[in-house]
Amino acid sequence: MDDCIDFIIAVAREAGIFLRERLNDKHIINYKGEINIVTEEDRLSEGMITSRIRKRYPDHDILAEESAQTARGSKYRWIIDPLDGTTNYAHGYPVFCVSIAFEKDGEIHAGVIYNPMLDEMFVAEKGKGAFLNGRKITVSNTADLSRSLLATGFPYDIRSDRNNNINYFNGMAKSAQAIRRAGSAALDMAYIAAGRFDGFWELKLMPWDTAAGWLMICESGGVVTDIFGGAFHLEAPHVLATNGKIHRNMIELLMKIDGETVS
Repeated sequence: MDDCIDFIIAVAREAGIFLRERLNDKHIINYKGEINIVTEEDRLSEGMITSRIRKRYPDHDILAEESAQTARGSKYRWIIDPLDGTTNYAHGYPVFCVSIAFEKDGEIHAGVIYNPMLDEMFVAEKGKGAFLNGRKITVSNTADLSRSLLATGFPYDIRSDRNNNINYFNGMAKSAQAIRRAGSAALDMAYIAAGRFDGFWELKLMPWDTAAGWLMICESGGVVTDIFGGAFHLEAPHVLATNGKIHRNMIELLMKIDGETVS
């Protein structure tokens, strides 16, 4: 497994450096929805990552954001976000990352999230902990929601679907110390693992957004569920991740807000 971790780190770093070097270039942008975009760099980064994986592990399955899933029936699967924070990137806003997770028999065994702008490599391995640039990390000790720094994001269909997180954001903003909306779910989850954020929730995420961060938070002592406390899995689009100490309080508040919205 050590060789596999080294491989993931090397591939994530290569893709991240490529993205960093092209950040201020003029980007070719296509639209997957009204405000959901993909850049040429998304596709090039993904091609770089998947080609390395296919060369080394030709029989493995691959699930990546910008291409059709490769499903060979393998017990091994790679889950890849080649550029998490595409909207940021397209505007030259330097908050984005590369996220790669390695799954075996339906369980995430390794995850890497690389922030090339700060040269921060977040690494987690099942049963072995989570690390930032080789240093072990743990979640925060904040136990009071009113003293907590939270993170969230909004779905791409915010203009057309009322289930758009605005109600939860409004309620949480009145109960937490502050909320950040940085535009990269994978980085938000890495920051939970590192103790920079105390809690994170978001709606309508995809497996490549959460796979590596899910393992990272669990390995650093945090808790990941759906937003109402149910078991989390990669096909569960709504996620709540915390240091564990404010988890129940966040669930109760999210449920209260949900009830008020319905009524």
